[in-house]
Amino acid sequence: MAETTLEEARDGAVAIKGRTPWQITRSRLTRDKVTMVALGAAIFFIVLAAIAPLLTTLKIIDPYTNHSDLVGGLGSLPLGPFGGVSGTHWMGVEPGIGRDIFARVIAGLTTSLTVAVSAAVFSVVLGTIIGIIAGTTGGWVDWLLSRVIEFVLSFPQTLMLIALSTIVIDLIRAGTHVSRTPASMIFMIVVMGFFGWPNFARIIRGQVLSLREREFVEAARSLGAGRWRIYFKELLPHLWAPILVYATLIMPQNIATEAALGFLGVGIQAPTPSFGSILNDSVSYAQADPAYFIFPGVTLFLVVLSFNLLGDGLRDALDPKADRQ
Repeated sequence: MAETTLEEARDGAVAIKGRTPWQITRSRLTRDKVTMVALGAAIFFIVLAAIAPLLTTLKIIDPYTNHSDLVGGLGSLPLGPFGGVSGTHWMGVEPGIGRDIFARVIAGLTTSLTVAVSAAVFSVVLGTIIGIIAGTTGGWVDWLLSRVIEFVLSFPQTLMLIALSTIVIDLIRAGTHVSRTPASMIFMIVVMGFFGWPNFARIIRGQVLSLREREFVEAARSLGAGRWRIYFKELLPHLWAPILVYATLIMPQNIATEAALGFLGVGIQAPTPSFGSILNDSVSYAQADPAYFIFPGVTLFLVVLSFNLLGDGLRDALDPKADRQ
């Protein structure tokens, strides 16, 4: 009887198929509907920001031309309901000068994502390199780099951005002979990236401390692998998960920082569109023309929310301790 039961169990057994870490992560992501919606929204915003310059060149959108016939005179409110919303101007027009709000929001999305992505890449690359070196080398090198990290973290990022903006932007313009808008973008990318890498370097250092004594690292050392091969061939492939999660989580922070600086008047300057400058201009019309404030504000909210939810979802999906059912 036992043998029959054993044979039946053997015949009815279901083959167990192993799954790679990527397959496990993809399975978790596809089950998380909120993260998938956030991923779709983030991709949509990135693609829209990427093609916005082409749309401007082809005159499909026009963020700079004034439409005085759509407002009741210079400085007047837009004609028509809800800020001049129509089939041609989906978000209405600006009070006073009549520029298309939808076009300026799309162009501002390009500006904000360019700054946010560039600063995130700056932080991730610098933080990864310093974190790997500190965690692997140890000794006085680790001590020195840890003190540098603590020193940089002691500076308030927003205050430094405001305090250094005029001086550094003028230096960049003098050294590169570019206009104020590219100079201000370079300034924000460098400063935001510089103040963003220490937290990431700490994360990478902690991961490396747990990896550097693993068997594959010891085997590479015993085979005569050099320091840089251990850094980037042995350790770096095992760090892609925290790198991806951190890059996704720092994106909304960079977008919000760029918007805040533009709102305070030290970010991207007019006439170049950015979320901060648009919201700064719209505050004066918050009661008379609420659409001018609502449409850019809601767009900024959705962009930041999508990247935040995507980062949270990726963090959960890449967690090795999470449920794998």
